[in-house]
Amino acid sequence: MTVSPDVRSADPRERQDGLGWVTRAVFPGRGARLSIGSRSASAPDPGWRTVARYAVVPSAARARFLLPLGRRRVTAASVLAYNALRPPKVRAARAALGTAARLGVLELARMPVLIVSVPDDADPTELVLAEHLSAALGRGPLYGAFGVRAPDPNHKPTLQLFDADRRPRGYAKIGWNGATRALVRAEAAALHELPRPGATSDYPLVPRVLMHGDWAGQALAVVEPLPPDVRGVDPAEPPRLAALLAVARRGGAPGTPRELAGSPFLGRLSDLATKAAEAVDAGARAVHAVRRLTERHGATLAEFGDWHGDWVPWNLGTHAGRLVAWDWEHSGPHAPIGFDLAHQGFQCALILRSGPVPDAVRAADDLVGRYGEQLGLGPDQRRFVVDAYLIEMWLRTWRLADGGAGWNRALHPALLDVIEDRLSR
Repeated sequence: MTVSPDVRSADPRERQDGLGWVTRAVFPGRGARLSIGSRSASAPDPGWRTVARYAVVPSAARARFLLPLGRRRVTAASVLAYNALRPPKVRAARAALGTAARLGVLELARMPVLIVSVPDDADPTELVLAEHLSAALGRGPLYGAFGVRAPDPNHKPTLQLFDADRRPRGYAKIGWNGATRALVRAEAAALHELPRPGATSDYPLVPRVLMHGDWAGQALAVVEPLPPDVRGVDPAEPPRLAALLAVARRGGAPGTPRELAGSPFLGRLSDLATKAAEAVDAGARAVHAVRRLTERHGATLAEFGDWHGDWVPWNLGTHAGRLVAWDWEHSGPHAPIGFDLAHQGFQCALILRSGPVPDAVRAADDLVGRYGEQLGLGPDQRRFVVDAYLIEMWLRTWRLADGGAGWNRALHPALLDVIEDRLSR
């Protein structure tokens, strides 16, 4: 039967809020029909069939989750899995929601339902991501749950995938614009190349890539699920230096220090700054900063190696006495050892404590100052690491903006101001 307009609303992809942003990224093709209706009004129009239904929690106007419907245990698992990684208040709210789903209360609630339909003669694997992943991974039907957040061109929707027995089967990241497509592809490439440590290595456990590629114009990467009993890392704990060094040295021996001048790292930094100067006026300031960095630290000896690129407590966990690390999309080689330490100090101040850029820079200086000696960094090297890291971070900010993510106003132009002040002293 045809559902009347007063029961079924317009395509949520037309919305300008978080629900619209997420559904546009997850359901990019117009071959699939999306609508929001009541639980009793989920019958498709003639010529169409429903392939998925999601509870919009708690409402379309304030959507925070899209939870798969049809199997209570799967719906419950989609909010209860990995709850130990979350802050206490979030953990409690998710526990209550998961219990309601498991008992069937969620099915009885008057929450709206996102209904996904395809034409009767269409192949759903070409139109619906969860159907595509189910076929590509060959593990039977998979159910995807995803969070909803405010529109942000720098973030990637992530589908948490479960099988019919409510077991986690993976995480699917979706790159939907130039910046996020590059990040998804970079992480997939990095994870393929990372070493697989032995039982005694300090190298963290790393998720494997299950599949990656393009679909419906989006870049996809599916990584294996985290261990079910993984626990979060307390931000107040001292940094995990042994693991950080293992990442930098790929689980091997220390590298031979070399001067900054002539290093692949400086060459890459210079090339990026030049590209930024060709694209935006502020790039000329980055070129000058790299020149001043070379003048000040060109003769400084440093050990270079890999870095994770986003080494922060919320990307780390522990399992069976081992560190687990995920979100490798900013990782890369030829970075000064200590970059991940500086990043942890900077980002924790910026994000966890909502500090301005000068406070975040002081936090980076403080963490590198306190622990840098254990990484083999002398006073001059510690100063060099933070100076270079700040330039690296501004260039990352520019790359994301250039890829369509827009400027991160928390970092630009304040970070350039701090860089210029530091290198002029």
